[in-house]
Amino acid sequence: MTTTIAPPGTLGIAQILEAARARLDRVTPAEAYAEVSSGAVLVDIRPAAQRQAEGEIPGAIVIERNVLEWRLDPRSDHRLPIASYSLRVIVVCSEGYTSSLAAASLLDLGIAGATDLDGGFRAWEAAGLPVKWRPQASQRPSALSPPTPHTSTRPPHRFSSQRLKNLNL
Repeated sequence: MTTTIAPPGTLGIAQILEAARARLDRVTPAEAYAEVSSGAVLVDIRPAAQRQAEGEIPGAIVIERNVLEWRLDPRSDHRLPIASYSLRVIVVCSEGYTSSLAAASLLDLGIAGATDLDGGFRAWEAAGLPVKWRPQASQRPSALSPPTPHTSTRPPHRFSSQRLKNLNL
């Protein structure tokens, strides 16, 4: 038998999200675009299937949600070269919910410049900002569609030497 009565002292996801967002200075798509032009790092945490279905933001670094903290925590043995407490990182998900929770987690790690994109990828796209791999609506897979092969012209790694130079590392 399942119960709908929450255990004492617990929070619901709406409360957790509200607390996370209260700690963030969330940015609009236009603000994010301007910040990236000035050196901020845009981190796309959406899973591969979601990026394939929706499109990608050119220049965004892909770090899927399940490894985000390990890749950006400067103390982690699994950190990326860009990991730094002074990093200005703007986290992007599809609609701006998961990214708020992820950005709050980065604040907990001591990355004071962590925030997220209000409205996520969908808001970025709606603002008319650059998107690549933009599928036509008729090409978007349904939940029942089998996976389709995906080819890319992108290099096999996410951190080319030019990208790292652009990040002033």
